[in-house]
Amino acid sequence: MPDHYYTEIPSSAHDERRVALRALGNELTFITDAGVFSRDGLDRGTEVLLEALPALSGRVLDLGCGWGAVGVALGKRWPGLEIVMTDINSRAVGLARRNLTENGVKATVVQGDGFAAVEGKFDAIVTNPPIRAGKAVIYGLFAQARDHLKPGGALYVVIRKQQGAPSALKYLKEIYARAETVDRGSGFHVLRAQL
Repeated sequence: MPDHYYTEIPSSAHDERRVALRALGNELTFITDAGVFSRDGLDRGTEVLLEALPALSGRVLDLGCGWGAVGVALGKRWPGLEIVMTDINSRAVGLARRNLTENGVKATVVQGDGFAAVEGKFDAIVTNPPIRAGKAVIYGLFAQARDHLKPGGALYVVIRKQQGAPSALKYLKEIYARAETVDRGSGFHVLRAQL
């Protein structure tokens, strides 16, 4: 069976690439590889998510960081953030660490399934969730995020409309005090949920 981007230890042969992109007003360079999500560059969902974020401050979690696009872009744009990045995929975690160095950004990167290796609470949790892992996994992450948000903190999620954005928003409204769609683009919805 081929690797998924949420495989803990990818077995696919390495095929590193260098990708240049612009995100949050900065030119950034990344190293990507086989066995990780969106290895050819920034996917449109993540672009829509980044464009929809307000100015962030405090402690931020990049949940399912992949090769580090979100965490690196946030850290470059707002250097004062305390950023934690996490992913289950060991190859992605290694790439995220290399890409932080490549772009001169400071953050902590941990490997773990969802919140397993994450400690403390956050002012914002940002994620392009692993839709292919299934609704039970995704909704589990949404529920666990509540326990990792500071008062007034927010969970930001991007999901394609046809992959369940409306039902995800309905679920978020059931478990958070407030949840809404804050932006849309190219069929993607950016959802914000707050305690």
